[in-house]
Amino acid sequence: MRNAPSPEDHLEMYRRMCLVRELEEELGRLHKKGRTRGPIHRCDGQEAVGVGVTAALGLADKVTTTHRGHAVYIGKGMEPGPVVAEILGRATGACGGRAGHMLIADASLGMIGGNAIVGAGIPAATGMALSAQVRGTNEVAVTVFGDGASQTGICHEAMNMAGLWKLPVVFVLEHNHYGLTVPTEVQSAVDDFALRAPGYGMPVETVDGNDAVAVYRATADMADRARRGEGPGLIVANTYRVEGFSTSDMGGYQDPEVIAKWREHDPIRIAFDALEPTFGAERLTEMREAAAREIAEAFEAAFEAPFPTFAVDAASAPYTAAQN
Repeated sequence: MRNAPSPEDHLEMYRRMCLVRELEEELGRLHKKGRTRGPIHRCDGQEAVGVGVTAALGLADKVTTTHRGHAVYIGKGMEPGPVVAEILGRATGACGGRAGHMLIADASLGMIGGNAIVGAGIPAATGMALSAQVRGTNEVAVTVFGDGASQTGICHEAMNMAGLWKLPVVFVLEHNHYGLTVPTEVQSAVDDFALRAPGYGMPVETVDGNDAVAVYRATADMADRARRGEGPGLIVANTYRVEGFSTSDMGGYQDPEVIAKWREHDPIRIAFDALEPTFGAERLTEMREAAAREIAEAFEAAFEAPFPTFAVDAASAPYTAAQN
């Protein structure tokens, strides 16, 4: 089959999903203890989208993501230590403790950043694709966004521009069925988001967003097509938000039976079952345990790290400078 990951690549995707899961669960525990700053937007249960998409990209390819982007950060190659330290606002964080969990970036890896503004990563990635086209590089830009963001005007403007100019950008709609506390059926005029692609002259593929390999294959196909100059593509990755909008969410508006059904369709379990015949259950279990240790060590190091110090930039604060 075209563009399938190698067994070793699939194993690495499993490892990164385990890292993300351990990260998410620890953040949930720490929030209950009052040890996190502000609400955290967890992505556990959705790891296959961020990890599957980024595994299919090259280092030079650019990616933007949402306020729920931990799987994209780790998937694109960021180490857990700087990510955790950034979430906790420490000087050792990936952005020096200035970004918080929604805005983490590492340009050296093509991880251009999460975004706290719903849908704002979509035009940013489209602009990166235009830059690549103008410069004549072989780079592809990818943007991961939610079904809520797909309702915004800027999403449709960006898709239209990308289709018109055949920009090398892949739109990945992570359909987790909720925009904040609002279910899809009362925020969209259509049930099937794939219907939007033909309106902008794009191909579309709908995949099981909890199957990292399916996400990888779709991304690889769309990215290859974009590199050939054939324009953008849309991937609709169906998944589900099993936790609340954020750790401040009191919940109660989602059907427990639906949540339980999706928890059974767990992306890490799907990967485990697919990899077990090749690598064995013992090795996969050891990898999950190693991921737990790595995340625990990352949190321990982050809590021991200093907070950043800040100085007023006189050039951007002229009145303060004049008063002094």
